[in-house]
Amino acid sequence: MERAVITGMGVITPLGNEVDRFWDRLVRGESGITRIDTFDVSRHKSKIAGLVRDFDAEARFGRKEARRMDRFCQFALAAAEQAWEDAGLDAEKADRERMGVYVGSGTGGIQTLLEQEKLRQERGPERISPLLVPMMISNMAAAMISIRFGALGPTLSPVTACSIGNTSIGEAFRLIRAGLADVVIAGGAEAAVTETSLASFGNATALSARNDEPSRASRPFDAGRDGFVIAEGAGIVVLESLAHAKRRDARIYAEVIGYGATSDAYHMVATPSDGDGAYRAMKAALREAGIRPDEVDVISAHATSTEVGDRSETMAIKRLFAEDAYRIPVTANKSMTGHMLGAASAVEAVALVRTLREGVIPPTINQEDKDPAFDLDCVPNQARYADLSIGISNSFGFGGHNAVIVLRSRP
Repeated sequence: MERAVITGMGVITPLGNEVDRFWDRLVRGESGITRIDTFDVSRHKSKIAGLVRDFDAEARFGRKEARRMDRFCQFALAAAEQAWEDAGLDAEKADRERMGVYVGSGTGGIQTLLEQEKLRQERGPERISPLLVPMMISNMAAAMISIRFGALGPTLSPVTACSIGNTSIGEAFRLIRAGLADVVIAGGAEAAVTETSLASFGNATALSARNDEPSRASRPFDAGRDGFVIAEGAGIVVLESLAHAKRRDARIYAEVIGYGATSDAYHMVATPSDGDGAYRAMKAALREAGIRPDEVDVISAHATSTEVGDRSETMAIKRLFAEDAYRIPVTANKSMTGHMLGAASAVEAVALVRTLREGVIPPTINQEDKDPAFDLDCVPNQARYADLSIGISNSFGFGGHNAVIVLRSRP
């Protein structure tokens, strides 16, 4: 079987729109959560979000092309362009039939759909854009990336809610392992900070209402948490077979060595209290990687800052890692970025790559009164230097989708 390595990375996030900026702020423990100023939030329970700032789609793509893409697709393409350039790939020299794109989105072009429906109600069906459907459907990010780079291999848009990023990377890893592709552009994108999304999550009492202290609102594992903070962004990585990367003397950031995917088969939105699905996904990922639990150096947690979710993930970690659970640092990036939904785990995969390469574990911020049910090491409030080789990244989504990837710093 072929081995799969990461050779390029790109991000669009509330902490910055390129990898170095995002990483620097993450390590410093800065929050990207602010009050929403893109629409009227006066009647909403939650008035805060992790918004992408300083992103000018028209400047990047040109006015005509930008207006033909929903915001989630703009994010995805921008992050993919970063990752492609970072990888140093040349489309003219690539075997395009062995290039694939696995990029998904949970809500797709929800902003475009809502805008067009409002237009229909106010001005009639004649005013609906003929581009509504292609802008709305969630596979369009993968399609536009494929068009941009001429990728003629498999192009898929996995939809596994908040585990999309890891699903995309994991399935791309398996495609390369099977020898069916040399290069796969993989990740997730989301732009769902809309009035309707905010209202739905808010009415479900899932969102934090710490509106007067946005930077302190996302607090995984802290007893004072009151829900997650919705966010937007994109994370894209370039995966290559090790042989392909070596042939072109590419810089290799990390190797993907394992992937586990399971279903809770339990509930539309809730996770089982014992974290059984998460446990089985982590176990499967380590088994495929050929790694023992005691060989893991760091865990990037899903950790959205909800009581049920944080506690079930804690139970899963303790069950799998036993006594080693108390030794392994568990970091929660969402304490700073908020929850980017379908983009979250792809962005967190980028953070985990940098963590392993640089030996720096980003903190879990806003740890003031740790939940007594979480007695593990969450790297509270300050980044930590450590000797690291192997890390796992957890991601779980509505409907009971669980996806875990295992990364190694050196192939």
